[in-house]
Amino acid sequence: MLPAAMVVLAICVLVTAHAAPKPSERSEQKQAAEAERSALREKLSTLKREISKTETAKSRAAGTLAESEQAISSANRFLNELNQAQGQTEARLEQLSRERTQLEGTVGVQQKRLAKLLHEQYVSGNEDRMKLLLSGDNPNRINRELQYMSYVSQAQAKLIESLRTNLQTIESNQEQTKNAKLELDEIVQKKRVQKEKLEIEKSKRTALLAQLSGKLVAQRKEAGRLEHDQKRLSSLVDRLSRMIEKQKKAAARKTAVRKTASPKKLAKRTQGEKAPQQVESVPEPVSDGGGAFAGMRGRLRLPVRGTITAKYGSKRDGGPSWKGLFISAPEGAEIRAVAEGKVVFAEALRGFGNLIIVDHGGQYMTIYGNAQALFKHVGDAVKSGDVIAGAGNSGGNEQTGLYFEMRHRGRAFNPLDWVTIR
Repeated sequence: MLPAAMVVLAICVLVTAHAAPKPSERSEQKQAAEAERSALREKLSTLKREISKTETAKSRAAGTLAESEQAISSANRFLNELNQAQGQTEARLEQLSRERTQLEGTVGVQQKRLAKLLHEQYVSGNEDRMKLLLSGDNPNRINRELQYMSYVSQAQAKLIESLRTNLQTIESNQEQTKNAKLELDEIVQKKRVQKEKLEIEKSKRTALLAQLSGKLVAQRKEAGRLEHDQKRLSSLVDRLSRMIEKQKKAAARKTAVRKTASPKKLAKRTQGEKAPQQVESVPEPVSDGGGAFAGMRGRLRLPVRGTITAKYGSKRDGGPSWKGLFISAPEGAEIRAVAEGKVVFAEALRGFGNLIIVDHGGQYMTIYGNAQALFKHVGDAVKSGDVIAGAGNSGGNEQTGLYFEMRHRGRAFNPLDWVTIR
């Protein structure tokens, strides 16, 4: 029995030794999985590099687009100023024309009087004067009559000369005004040509941006960009609010110090103080009209005529909820301030194009985005209904119109609770 067992054991050892060099099925699967994983890592790395390149290209295109949109905004603003100057020039021309008509009527009346006087003098010759001299009347009365006749003739001559001079002056002014109008028309035409060129450039940049965006759609979701844009806007509003509140507190402290300090101490303190170095510049905040603005709830009007295509709180496709309203409107439609306030921001902001923010006091702000052109500057005071911008699609927006937000203490709230739609 023992030899047989040993033989069987030897056979098993030989079989095991002979099978060891062959790779097992599990080992082959492991190698295939490792190769597939390596290929996936390589694809992922390539995709990341492509995304990075596309993002960089889009960032450059977006920056170029923003520059083009700012240039278009400046051109539109200058055209608006030229149109106002042109209107004033035309009004001046109409006024000069009316004055000339009045003067010509006056000159006509005077000419008729002069013609009548000359006719009478021609018929009578110097008979009146001669009769007066030979009448034997009182010499003093004769002298007075002669002087009176001389004064009348001189007055007539001076009046006619004055009217002629005034008429020549009016004609000269009218000619100068016409020349100024021609110059204005020429400038407006040049600016329109420039605007057309800028619009063509903007179309090219927009097409490039759309092409790059199309590549990115398959690579990432638009939600991230929208959230980032909202955060950027919220950060801007918070920073402006803090700066405005800081200025208000500083102004209040300064006022309190002036009230309590004696004139001598105040003079010494003023002499000893150094001029503060301004780090960030924002306009002086409006007087705390928060109560007045809050009292206008339900009585404000929409800033632009159009159709509301997106409402506060509604969901975007794959993105965050809307923080305001989007009002579809024709390009260049007038955007008006909803209430009195002061402009604290007026320039391009990524994702919102040409953007203008108005402070109404009491930490209330209204925000107007995607504008074609901004007509106000930082620090400008605006009244309710003042035109502050023109509607557009800056910032790469597909629709033309206005993005409108209302905020209090940095938090957005529903504008439809505050406006009346008629």
